[in-house]
Amino acid sequence: MIARDVMTRSLVTVRPDMPVASLAALLSERGVSGVPVTDEKGCLLGIVTEGDLLRRIAAPRDEKPGLLAGLFGDTASLATRFSRAHGHTVADVMTREVETVTPGTPLPTIAALMEQRNIRRVPVVEEGMLLGVVSRADLLRALLAESPEATQADDAEIRRELARRLREQPWADRHFLHASVREGEVTLSGFARNPEVARALRVLAEEVPGVRRVTVDLAPPPPFMPRGMP
Repeated sequence: MIARDVMTRSLVTVRPDMPVASLAALLSERGVSGVPVTDEKGCLLGIVTEGDLLRRIAAPRDEKPGLLAGLFGDTASLATRFSRAHGHTVADVMTREVETVTPGTPLPTIAALMEQRNIRRVPVVEEGMLLGVVSRADLLRALLAESPEATQADDAEIRRELARRLREQPWADRHFLHASVREGEVTLSGFARNPEVARALRVLAEEVPGVRRVTVDLAPPPPFMPRGMP
């Protein structure tokens, strides 16, 4: 799936000349934590969030930069910080450098971007025009929609697919693992070098089509068990 498939198209947007007080009222009334900022043609200019408004509340507590900081520091950054903390319009407080994606961006790429940048939403833009927004909630809904329904597979098919997937994982201690399958129920027995490997083995088995249940009966490895054996 791609951004176009899940993005929210009906958006609340604001103009850069909107007063900050009006913006605060809008966010409160609509129950949203942030909105895109666009011009009259619909081109994306930035994003303004609750965090931008909270910066204004915290501004009086900020330590004022000293004389040396003003002389040798990054004056542009200091000036921008002051404007965003004390400005009276959306243009003053909004975030201008916004991470965006295109309508064709795959959802895993968007999820990775949100995780890396610690952001809640990503505007979908094409040739500068705002088309929609993909939020974390949109990704979760897509994940639920893509969850595979119960797949019919006989025990032999499950064993073959499970063995194939285990061979692909360098952390799986296959030579010390026994997997039995009966009526779609998998039992993993043997040894796992740590709880993380045991958990990953359960997850791997649960993803095999046709598996209805996974039971893990794995013990810590004995002293003679090689640590790096594939």
